[in-house]
Amino acid sequence: MKIILNFVVLLIICCSCSKSDNTNYGEVPIADEAMYFPPLTGTTWNTKTVATVGWKQSAVQPLIDYVALKNTKAFIVLINGRIVFENYFGSTTNISNLYWASAGKTLVASTVGIAQENNLLNINTKVSSYIGNGWTSAPLAKENLITCKNLLSMTSGLDDTLGDDVSPANLQFVADAGTRWAYHGVFVKLQDVVAAASGTSWNNYFNTKLRDRIGMDGAWVPLGNLSVYFSTARSMARFGLLALNKGNWDGIQVINQNYFTDAFSTSQNINPAYGYLWWINGKTSYRLPQTQANFSGSLVPDAPADMYMALGKNDQKIYIVPSKKMVVIRLGDAAEASNFALSTFDNTLWQKINALYQ
Repeated sequence: MKIILNFVVLLIICCSCSKSDNTNYGEVPIADEAMYFPPLTGTTWNTKTVATVGWKQSAVQPLIDYVALKNTKAFIVLINGRIVFENYFGSTTNISNLYWASAGKTLVASTVGIAQENNLLNINTKVSSYIGNGWTSAPLAKENLITCKNLLSMTSGLDDTLGDDVSPANLQFVADAGTRWAYHGVFVKLQDVVAAASGTSWNNYFNTKLRDRIGMDGAWVPLGNLSVYFSTARSMARFGLLALNKGNWDGIQVINQNYFTDAFSTSQNINPAYGYLWWINGKTSYRLPQTQANFSGSLVPDAPADMYMALGKNDQKIYIVPSKKMVVIRLGDAAEASNFALSTFDNTLWQKINALYQ
């Protein structure tokens, strides 16, 4: 009887060990798993655990400790649309409205794509065709060289050293459109283009054609000379999921897929790491705001080469990695020194994320 009992105990232990060693036990492999989209209303959002995505549990706390240390207010990681991490710090909660800063440029680029798909505008058409002559102080012949695509790709040729004031007097000619890349707040004129082309307000067109169709909350708020988007972190994650899925939301093509592909591709021959207001990883060189210098290598060397990003002032981030079916959201104060887009935080964060796979 004692021999039989020992055998039964051993069998139970072996079966238990077999199940615990397989971290994806009973799960559909990530590569084959269908993309999940949260409902347009309510707070339901499917989740996955670190174990079910096969990540290293011992790497989790160092990652969370790092983002907490670096002035983060909200941190979300999606795999196939499902939440794996959702962390809030300090007084921030899942209903706090946080500012996107320049990460919101990608919302503008996306809305322009929708307006083009609706045959309201063409990005290759000059800006003055929609908002009239005299929107800059450049000579008329030079102003007429500036297309909507130049605003999307940061190649307007206007002086980027004069701040974010986009009144005509402050938009001064430096070089012919298309010949100089410079990070500039003049992209915001695309909101005027969409409003003029659609015959409605920018806010109304954006809300009905993009925001409401994917269940986002939030609003554009005047901040200085620009209009900046504020929303919950989950709404930023919704937009990231739309971008991961090339403009398709649960079977509905909200933004033309070809346009989205172009938006994530090099848009001009000066800064390989810049698309249509999106930053692109994995290129051989890049340029940054407030400089005309070329830097060798990839924007975020330790991040996947296929990653594309929405980068906002003081480390507002959307990272999208198609090869990992991953979206990463970071909102908060500057991780270190104030910055306009890229910072040392990006690469260190990805070193911490990479440790999950090791």
